[in-house]
Amino acid sequence: MIIRKATLQDLPVLLQFEQGIISAERPFDDTLLPDPISYYELRAFIDAPDVELLVAEIDCDVAGSGYARIKENSKTYHDFERYAYLGFMYVLPRFRGLGVNLAIIQQLKQWVLEQGLNEIKLEVYNDNTGAIKAYEKAGFKKRMIEMRMRL
Repeated sequence: MIIRKATLQDLPVLLQFEQGIISAERPFDDTLLPDPISYYELRAFIDAPDVELLVAEIDCDVAGSGYARIKENSKTYHDFERYAYLGFMYVLPRFRGLGVNLAIIQQLKQWVLEQGLNEIKLEVYNDNTGAIKAYEKAGFKKRMIEMRMRL
């Protein structure tokens, strides 16, 4: 497995991954608009200095992806001014269970440390138990549950 920065040549596969994420998350979120929708500005992320967009390659196939993005902390009562937000975590079904997600997260953690940050956050749907287990395996801890009400 090779973990590397995404390039513009990866964009067609990355756009497919985005739709895979949306399809996987649609059952957890009844507020999503009908297809086609898009979550990310992937083309911009590839060259952005405040984003590290990585892909995992296995046998010359792009098997997974993820990014870390530097964000400003608007909560003045925390002990950090900036943090990294992880997103776009996706692994093709045939490559799941091989440690792809964990390898991408490890590389992103290294990039975050190189940026002088020590806080990483991500969001995951409460009922997405598979993703929650994967993130806990990588060292993430649950902190807060967002609640909502549709009127």
